[in-house]
Amino acid sequence: MRLPAKLTCLLLLLSTATSFAQQPVSTLIEQKASAILPKLIEWRRYLHEHPELSNREYKTAEYVATHLKALGLEVQTGVAKTGIVAILRGGKPGPVVALRADMDALPVQERVNIPFKSTVMADYLGQTVPVMHACGHDSHVAMLMGTAEVLAGMKKDVPGIVKFFFQPAEEGPPGNEEGGAPLMVKEGVMDNPKVDAVFGMHIESDIEVGKFEYKPGAFMASSDWFTIKVKGKQSHGSQPWKGIDPIVVSTEIISTLQTIVSRQSELTKAPVVITVGKFHSGVRPNIIPEEAVLEGTIRTLDSKMQQETHERIRKVATTVAEAMGATAEVTIDTKTLVTYNEPELVKMMVPSLETAAGKSNVTEREWVTGAEDFSYFGTKAPSFFIYIGGMPKGTDKSKAPPHHTPDFYIDDSRLDLGVKGFCQLVFDYAKLKAGGDNKTNTKKGF
Repeated sequence: MRLPAKLTCLLLLLSTATSFAQQPVSTLIEQKASAILPKLIEWRRYLHEHPELSNREYKTAEYVATHLKALGLEVQTGVAKTGIVAILRGGKPGPVVALRADMDALPVQERVNIPFKSTVMADYLGQTVPVMHACGHDSHVAMLMGTAEVLAGMKKDVPGIVKFFFQPAEEGPPGNEEGGAPLMVKEGVMDNPKVDAVFGMHIESDIEVGKFEYKPGAFMASSDWFTIKVKGKQSHGSQPWKGIDPIVVSTEIISTLQTIVSRQSELTKAPVVITVGKFHSGVRPNIIPEEAVLEGTIRTLDSKMQQETHERIRKVATTVAEAMGATAEVTIDTKTLVTYNEPELVKMMVPSLETAAGKSNVTEREWVTGAEDFSYFGTKAPSFFIYIGGMPKGTDKSKAPPHHTPDFYIDDSRLDLGVKGFCQLVFDYAKLKAGGDNKTNTKKGF
């Protein structure tokens, strides 16, 4: 029997709707994330062309907040100075999951010849400097904006609550200002409602697009900044025996600091890096100055080794100076903790990354001596920080321009993978937590 045309159309529509409803969540995420890829690229390139320094991300925050409010999210601005926290309350019961992106750029002059190249200049500690997104934070913001859009479009199916952290000052606040993840945590972003798990991603210039890399446990190093002030005795350059040369003393300190790494640290346990990046002394070539100042960083991946390194730096600086008739004053400021990926959480969630990227595109890696203040979120809830590829396919990894350099370059053609990964983590974490399969409340042991 032949059905009336209107009834046939109605049945066809019902069939299509039922088929759509029965699609796996991963399929819907794939479709929605792929569909907004042009937007992701547009957002990222706009942000790249208009970078802002740490704690000065005013226009970036306004750009992001406008988008989030249009999605109907609960949006709080002015968090940790210029940060944003947005809340999506899903249509189904579930945990509270936080997703984080950092927003700040660096005082670097861009050399890459691209249509959206940065020509921005800004004030940094009293100097006018060029500004560039030389670490990929523009990509992070675009991916999280896209994640918010996809999840808002699936709101009735989203389990629990999703908190979106758009963080300022990951590169470190200027001068003596507070900022970054420590200030966000201090202001309570991990509470009200309390976060059950927090995830973050960082795009990498030497990992091929379409790939994720991760490591359970200690993943990225702590970062401590040190200052050593060496006090000598001023004299005429022609009569060094009448003074105590702080420059010569400082060079001995710099050389001896490296023996902490090469002769005193158990490097088979975890790496240690000590770098002096700044050395200032004197005003004229014919005057032996009274003082020299050294500044540098310490990178460690083990908390005990971190404290031992601090003690050894103090001992080296003071004893070398004393042996040469000078004095040395050492101050050490901890900027970030070890970025620690809770092993049980990693074990739970790696399959989510494999769903998003394909199993062959998800790889466990070695630890990294770079640092991330994402580590502070991990003091309040189990955390998982993931690397995502931004290197063009076919590029020689050894020739990929490093982060924080004028030639830094990211291929933004697969930013949708970050959106897929974030969305998959939200749904899968809720499912696993509801099933009682998680053991993410274990004590950290790094």
